[in-house]
Amino acid sequence: MEEGIITAIRAVPLDHYVLLSFLLFSIGAAGVVMRRNTIIILMCIELMFNSVNLLLTAFSAHHSDPRAQVFVFFIMLVAAAEVTVGLSILVMMKRNVDSVDVNQLNRLKG
Repeated sequence: MEEGIITAIRAVPLDHYVLLSFLLFSIGAAGVVMRRNTIIILMCIELMFNSVNLLLTAFSAHHSDPRAQVFVFFIMLVAAAEVTVGLSILVMMKRNVDSVDVNQLNRLKG
């Protein structure tokens, strides 16, 4: 099963993975800069993480080096921790300010 996946990844040229990863990262970065909704910003950050994961996995498969795939696993752990912290801040914002707009974050100061 794993050999079939790696063969399928190698069948696509590496340039396509780089281009797709760049596009996904750019969309995520634009979303972080342009949006004010906390949920949308968290989703855009996740999109940026996943674009890096895609690129690392593609490089790992094309060079037959599994170390990058291990690094992808750690990036996924960091992303899960980031979502946990972000959602807890979101709950605090909704309770205290009744908004999920990031411009209202300064009202959470004690």
